[in-house]
Amino acid sequence: MLAALSIRDIVLIEKLDLTLSEGLTVLTGETGAGKSILLDAVSLALGGRGDGALVRHGVAKGQVTLTFDLAADHPAHAILAGAELPDEGPLVIRRIQMADGRTRASVNEEPVSVQTLRLIGASLVELHGQHADRAMVDPASHRALLDAFGGLAPDAAGLGLLWRAWRDALAIAREERARLEAAAREADYIRHAVEELSALAPAAGEEALLSERRTAMMRAEKIAGDLDEALDAVAGGSSPVPSLAAAVRRLERRAGEAQDLIRPAVEAIDQALDALESARAHLEAALADAAFEPAELERIEERLFALRAAARKYGAGVDDLPGVAARFAAELERLDQGAATLARHEQAVAAAEAAYRAAADALSRARHGAAARLDDAVGAELPPLKLERATFLCRVASDPAAAGPDGWDQVEFWVCTNPGSRPGPMMKVASGGELARFLLALKVVLADRGSAPTLIFDEIDTGVGGAVADAIGQRLGRLAGKVQVLCVTHAPQVAARARHHLLIAKASADGAAGAEAPVTTRVAALSAATRREEIARMLAGATVTQEARAAADRLLKAAR
Repeated sequence: MLAALSIRDIVLIEKLDLTLSEGLTVLTGETGAGKSILLDAVSLALGGRGDGALVRHGVAKGQVTLTFDLAADHPAHAILAGAELPDEGPLVIRRIQMADGRTRASVNEEPVSVQTLRLIGASLVELHGQHADRAMVDPASHRALLDAFGGLAPDAAGLGLLWRAWRDALAIAREERARLEAAAREADYIRHAVEELSALAPAAGEEALLSERRTAMMRAEKIAGDLDEALDAVAGGSSPVPSLAAAVRRLERRAGEAQDLIRPAVEAIDQALDALESARAHLEAALADAAFEPAELERIEERLFALRAAARKYGAGVDDLPGVAARFAAELERLDQGAATLARHEQAVAAAEAAYRAAADALSRARHGAAARLDDAVGAELPPLKLERATFLCRVASDPAAAGPDGWDQVEFWVCTNPGSRPGPMMKVASGGELARFLLALKVVLADRGSAPTLIFDEIDTGVGGAVADAIGQRLGRLAGKVQVLCVTHAPQVAARARHHLLIAKASADGAAGAEAPVTTRVAALSAATRREEIARMLAGATVTQEARAAADRLLKAAR
């Protein structure tokens, strides 16, 4: 509920701090005292349109602060969480209006956009009156109100999930169909690509290995001749090995004659022969490594050419060709299996649509039943409100071709104010006073279903009196047993039904009565005695008589 209201420098209100309570609170006062200013300030704090003219003359800015005590399950908690706003303790909404027309808003001391402020405000307070922006007159809200009355909100939420499941399945099927159609147009190209790349069989890293081998073979081709000449010099026809070996043998035969002289020379020649043998072995190994067939080099060059040509053709790197081949193969497999896959998706679409339509049909039938009950419930409230000749009609227009997340029902509240006249939308057919009473009847019926925790009524008793005003007071009292109700009223019958009574009056800012003194609006909570006097004033007018006081006593006693 709305626990506190604080206003600074708004029109005639210089400073106002109100503590509000549960039940029915009425606000009374003479015409022009500033009751509408109070409601304009509340509307501003809830996200209403800002206006620099609201700022009190001579100051730079005005401010309105609303403090709410919320139940643990109130929808505002989810809104705060979604907006990542703090949610501990009371909910404090503040709107600052600058004299130049700019505004600032905050929730729990965190700045918010006006859109977020309106969303939160709509869950907290409903304003009902003859001229203000009113809740429930927008047909867009009527379906949700009917669902709340009929206890159908969970069914409607479930239907929304089925709708999204149907649309998701339909999107998947459409995407698969479009992909298959595109693939079918390129089927010949895809099959050719698969055949070509399968025949080519590219391997990851193959280009680097072939290039390295090709470079090595070309390098070997250049040095193979030099290696062959060196080998011929070491072990061929011009090799010194045979001559050296013959010389060693001759010297060894003479070793007995001059061993000390011959032995060093023989050892040195033996070392030379060993070195030449080692050189021969190395040269032969190098020639073996450098050996290649010219045909192999040709095959490597042809392979590299084929790989690079394919890479250019398919717009990829050579190393990416295996992935390209796999992608084309998968595309071809999907193309071959596409009909079966699409059939499965279309079956899923049909199943999702059937589930949605079954639930939508059940919800539609339930809405028609709830609409009839709502007609009866609201109709029972109309005669005491001097609308005994009027008819309320919750019109449910169903069109399965216009399916949506909320079903296929368009709900709008219609009325017929006189017998024989054609019914029409409530907002267009009912006059201001009639509309206020229709809304009151609706709120009495819907108070514990689909209602904000705080309702504010602005002079809904205008133009009525006597028994009708008393009937309005009774219904406001009934409403106040379920939600917090604030009501601006000129009817003493309504004021007598209140649990709390606030008097709004003008006064000089300094307490003096001088003509030049600034005028401000003041609000005072009335005691039992002052309340009796105010109700007597409402009954009698400018001069309060004893008869008026006695009548006020009777009203208060009847209300108790």
